[in-house]
Amino acid sequence: MKILTAVLFAMCLAASAIAQQPDWCKSLPRPAYRQLERVPTADPWFEVYKIRPGVFAIYEPHQAEEVISYLIVGSKRALLFDTGMGISNIQAVVSELTALPVSVLNSHTHNDHVGDNWRFADIYGMDTSFTRANARGSKEDAQAELAPDEICGTLPAGFDKNAYATKPFHIEHWLHDGDVIDLGERAMRVISTPGHTPDAIALLDAKNGLLFTGDTFYLGPIYLYRPETDLDAYVASVRKLAALPHIQLLLPAHNTPVADPAYLPKVVAAMQQVRAGKIKAVARDGKHEYKFEGFSFLMQ
Repeated sequence: MKILTAVLFAMCLAASAIAQQPDWCKSLPRPAYRQLERVPTADPWFEVYKIRPGVFAIYEPHQAEEVISYLIVGSKRALLFDTGMGISNIQAVVSELTALPVSVLNSHTHNDHVGDNWRFADIYGMDTSFTRANARGSKEDAQAELAPDEICGTLPAGFDKNAYATKPFHIEHWLHDGDVIDLGERAMRVISTPGHTPDAIALLDAKNGLLFTGDTFYLGPIYLYRPETDLDAYVASVRKLAALPHIQLLLPAHNTPVADPAYLPKVVAAMQQVRAGKIKAVARDGKHEYKFEGFSFLMQ
């Protein structure tokens, strides 16, 4: 009887946990991941997928941002494009994937993309005042990521919620639009894409037709409502990316790690419709959401 009672109690706890899951969590896993090659790693906070030879998506499915960082491996060294939330140790995951020296470059310096920068010694950054300010670290934005409706499942063992913050980090190399980082048989070109933030960039692997878009484009609601957002600059940046030749695949920083390059001109056209007043918004979390097929704009 005691065993049966224990089993029933465990079942009730499991059912309660499912009932308390936020809505975004109930729709996981996203269908796109079924088509990708999963790479086993020791830390359950992360899921790792091999996108192309030498390109790994490091996905955080247990937090609402669903951040995706990318490890890009050359013949001489590797580049980590974003370091995620900093909730668990992305450096340990990277060390499972490559023994090469690893440098860090951020798609932009919002807290959900620089969380583990502090763990790395060799960091590239865009030469902007916004980047310098965010490199000092912060706590308020990080703490907001831990609200009950932001977490899916359990936080890592030993994680201290009260102490969670974006720690300061030191930028070793300053970058500008068009700079190239040579990884050895893989050259990565920095493309300045201000709009979402002043320091936003995309990263181009022209040889392999890969464009890492950061937060300038991803499938889902694109956040364009923060004080640092510049809509004119955003439209110009997406136009710039849409004009790049021979792009085979987009690799965004949220939700799903692969997207069709044909979305880029659609984003430009969609934003033109929004700004011309041709699209009606729906209310969402105190913002206005303009919906299109595959993506939307979340704006003030």
